Amino acid sequence: MSAADTDLAARRGGASGGAVPVPQRALIVIPSTGEHDSRTWRIATALVARGHEVTILGRHAPGLPRDVRDPAGFRIVRVPVSAVDGLPLPASVRAAITRARTPRTRAGTAAGRPRSTDVEAPHSASTVPGTPAGAGAAGPGAAPGPRPPGLASRARRVVGGLRRMTAIALTVRSQTRATVRIAPDADLVHGMAYMGIPVALTVGRRRGAAVVYDARDIYVDAGNLARLPRPFRTVVAARERRWARTAGRVVTVNRPYAEVMAERWDLPLPAIAMNCAYRTDPPDPPERRFHAHLGLPSEARVVLYQGGFSPGRGIEQLVSAIRDVPGAVLVLLGYGAMLDAIERVAADPSLADQVLGRRVRIMPAVPPDALLGWVAAADVVAMPIQPTTLNHRLTTPNKLFEAMAVGVPVVASDLPGMAPIVRETGCGIVCDPTDPAAIAAAIRSVLDAPAEERRAYRERALAAAHATYCWERQAEVLLEEYGRLTGRPW
Repeated sequence: MSAADTDLAARRGGASGGAVPVPQRALIVIPSTGEHDSRTWRIATALVARGHEVTILGRHAPGLPRDVRDPAGFRIVRVPVSAVDGLPLPASVRAAITRARTPRTRAGTAAGRPRSTDVEAPHSASTVPGTPAGAGAAGPGAAPGPRPPGLASRARRVVGGLRRMTAIALTVRSQTRATVRIAPDADLVHGMAYMGIPVALTVGRRRGAAVVYDARDIYVDAGNLARLPRPFRTVVAARERRWARTAGRVVTVNRPYAEVMAERWDLPLPAIAMNCAYRTDPPDPPERRFHAHLGLPSEARVVLYQGGFSPGRGIEQLVSAIRDVPGAVLVLLGYGAMLDAIERVAADPSLADQVLGRRVRIMPAVPPDALLGWVAAADVVAMPIQPTTLNHRLTTPNKLFEAMAVGVPVVASDLPGMAPIVRETGCGIVCDPTDPAAIAAAIRSVLDAPAEERRAYRERALAAAHATYCWERQAEVLLEEYGRLTGRPW
């Protein structure tokens, strides 16, 4: 997307009713570099479009600028963050430890690894495609994986949990220390995720600004935290409850999440701003971007997965399913801990076709302002997220709304978070995400549908996106909450 296109998207995001906005200053604290954080990008562009000053405060990584002005008008400031830097030791001692660790860190860094860190605690291990869904996970609903029995196994799990908890605490301390030193004055601080809200609360207290907690997941039941021993999860839950109750307002991404949070934290129902994309008018007929970029034959049909390469997202099941979808290529567009494992499977000779070539193709993540153009070039977007945790069962992933925004039909998990939206809008098909055969059947049903039925999918998705499931509508919720907290319209 060009600078002009970005500006257009921002102006659309700012097209909200209500009082004339009074220019104010917003800080958005994120526990990542922000490179692929579409929600942060949408909030920032919408605020800039309404005349506000926006600074994103994130984490630095090699190759990224420390302080840069985005073409859309917001500023990004990144600080170096590490667990070592969070140690309560003199700066000279911390520096010596960092120098001693640097060679080992570099040796263990694989080429092509993403610079971003997830907004959740990073996953400590990847899952190799083809293993049973949920293997090794300990979240609610997870399939039990093989574990060495006895006291030694429990001891290892406790030690691992303690190390992870310590690393999280030290990393948050490091980011807080560095961010407080450089954070500009603000009227409001928007803290992203459970590793961002403690930083945001400290910055807000120091700057005398209102604080919003954007709880984008049920974190204690997501990712690595869901696999912690129960006592550690209890500690995390208590801390998050305290942070949520300290913030001026909690915001989340769907009603199922909001209901869980309200009950657990004894708070009013959090405000709900879904992770929808900006309204857009996709090209008709769609561009053939993937065909041109990947050298696919003209008859190839593109099944797209975009987002994080991490366990529980259904990537393993998709790889198995694509074998039973004739004429289709699975494109995995994203980044994450499973990249190496996915690359090995994609190179499997049994996943090759004489006409299509490799049936699984991998592409690096693209910036948020360019993503919709790629999604619009797919034939179907698949999101068979696994029911391995409460967080996954209730999720409404970005990719659902991004597909709707450009009129591409979806194949989604038949789970309480996303299935009602898919059924209500008629934008695709839901299936059992744990069964590759069911996923393949659903994909075939979409791809093999008559042209008029595929056109109907497109029209229903676009109509729902333009009317309800768009960022312009969702941003109104945030603007209202910001205005209530600062006493001036945003």
